[in-house]
Amino acid sequence: MTTVFYTFRDSPQRRRALAAPPVSPERYVLFGLDELRARGLGIRHNLEAEEPPRWARAGGGALKWALARAGGYGGDFATVLASLRLANRADVVFSTVDTVGIPLMLLKRWGRVRPPLVYVAIGLPERLERLRTERMQRLYASALSSSAAVIAYSEHEVEVLRDWLGRHGRSVPVRFVPFGVDTGRLVPPPDTPVVDVVSVGADPHRDFGLLARVAARMPEASFRIVTSADHARKLGSAANVEVEVDLPFDEMRSRLASARVVALPVRENSYSGATTVLLQAMALARPVVVTRTRAIATGYGLVDGENCRLVPPGGEEAFERALGEVLRDELHARALGASARATVERELGWERYVDRLQEVLLDAAGARPRPGSSPP
Repeated sequence: MTTVFYTFRDSPQRRRALAAPPVSPERYVLFGLDELRARGLGIRHNLEAEEPPRWARAGGGALKWALARAGGYGGDFATVLASLRLANRADVVFSTVDTVGIPLMLLKRWGRVRPPLVYVAIGLPERLERLRTERMQRLYASALSSSAAVIAYSEHEVEVLRDWLGRHGRSVPVRFVPFGVDTGRLVPPPDTPVVDVVSVGADPHRDFGLLARVAARMPEASFRIVTSADHARKLGSAANVEVEVDLPFDEMRSRLASARVVALPVRENSYSGATTVLLQAMALARPVVVTRTRAIATGYGLVDGENCRLVPPGGEEAFERALGEVLRDELHARALGASARATVERELGWERYVDRLQEVLLDAAGARPRPGSSPP
C-alpha cells in the first residue's frame, strides 16, 4: 500500500474539516484526502496533534528568523518539524500549500525530508519575488528542484515557475492540474434567487472595493458580500450592500445558491481567479461575472458570453455593464448558468481532479503500474 503524508496549513478551517465526518461537504478543503484513502492509499497528515511542541516552535522560529535575516522567505516550520518523523515514514509527502511547502522543500534540500516531495504552488511566484538576494534565489531554486513534482492550479503559474527555474539553471516537472468541484453535492437549487448579486471569497486578491463602487451606482440592485473580517473592515456601508463574515461552508453555499448573479472581481495575479468559488457557483448553475485574470484565462474552458461573463482586471465599467446585462436578461442568465453547469460536469468534476492528483503522487512514489504490467 502506497502511503501519502499530507501537509496542510494549520488553520481553524482545516482543523474543522479534519474533525468533520468524511461525508461533510467542507472536507473539499482537504484536497482529495478522503477519496485517496477510499482508493486504498495510506493517509497520514501533519495536523494529527493539537499543536507543535515547544521545541518545534522554537526551532521553527529560529529558522524563519535566519531566513528573513538572509533575505529569504519562511513559512510554518514549526508544524513541519513536529511532523517530520511521520513524514519520513511515508512513500511520498504531499504539500498542499506554500505555507508548509516552502519549509518542506528547504528541509528536503538539506536532507531532512527523505521521501519524494510533491509541492502544490498556490501563489509561489509572488513569494519568490520577495526574495531579496541572488543567493536566496539560488537556494530556493535548488530547493524547489529537489521536489519530485510541482503542481499548480493555473497554467500561467506553471509557465512562470518553469521560466523562473530555467533562469537559475534548474528544472523540475511542473504540472497544471485544474481544480475540481463536487457536482454531486453542489446541484442547482430549486428555489427562486432572493439576492441580485452575491460575492464570496477571502483571498487577498479579491477586489471588493471595485464591487462596492459598482454597487453604489446600482442602487436598485441588492448586493451581498461574504468575506473575511479583514476584507469587511475595509468596506464602507451602503444601503443595498449586506456584508457577512466568516460563514461556514454550508451557509456560504446557500448564499451562492440565493444569487441571481455571482460576482467575482479579482486583482491580477498568477494563481487566483476566485477559482474555487467560481467552480462552485458554476456547479450551482449560477451565472457568473468574473475577472479574467491570467490564472483562469486558459485551462478551465471559460468562454465569455457562453458559460460566464469575463471582464478585464480593474475594469470597473466593464464589470458594471456585464452585471447589468445579466440582471436585465433572464433568458441570458439562465443560459449562462446551464452552460456553466455543463462545463463543470464535463471537464471539472472532483473525481477528475482526484484522478490527476493520484497520478502525480503515485508517479512520485514510483508506485504507479506501468502500461501492460500486472497488478501485484
